[in-house]
Amino acid sequence: MPDLPTSKPVLAGKSVLQGETIRLEALPEGHLLQVMGATTSEELAAHLAAAGFEDSSVRPAGYRQWFIAGSERLAGSQERALADALAGRAFISDQSHGRIRIRISGSSAARMLNRGTAVDLHLANFPEGSSAMTLFGHISVQLTRLGMEDFELTVLRSFAESLYEELETLVVSQGAGIWRNS
Repeated sequence: MPDLPTSKPVLAGKSVLQGETIRLEALPEGHLLQVMGATTSEELAAHLAAAGFEDSSVRPAGYRQWFIAGSERLAGSQERALADALAGRAFISDQSHGRIRIRISGSSAARMLNRGTAVDLHLANFPEGSSAMTLFGHISVQLTRLGMEDFELTVLRSFAESLYEELETLVVSQGAGIWRNS
């Protein structure tokens, strides 16, 4: 009987690209749960704490849809505890195997991202915690502002390498002083 395929991080060979005003890095393939139903971001955040999701964040993804993202792999009991807490109001779909998260940070991050998306990333229009489903070039992403100069792009696994290479090209075009960290 053939061996089952093994999971390999899709961006495992990509190094961190960094300069004085920009940093590009692939994030760990932790967890990404899609929640759909009649709940709120505040209710989800409260249930996350009760279910042991210490370092997870809630991101709006459309009408009555959210992503719960974090860098750690989940125990089955954590996902079940969240599903039980939301029973009758919302459903959970584990998207961890199918989506990749990429972080872009630094004072040039918003300016660089504006070259690939139509989302207005000015802090007044897209404050910390904001999230939008959009295109970056031709690739569909969820764009989230994590901090004043800190963004995360969540992309389908099959497009992750192409998106990362496009972002690398944009980072390098920012100018001198760019280096790679392994």
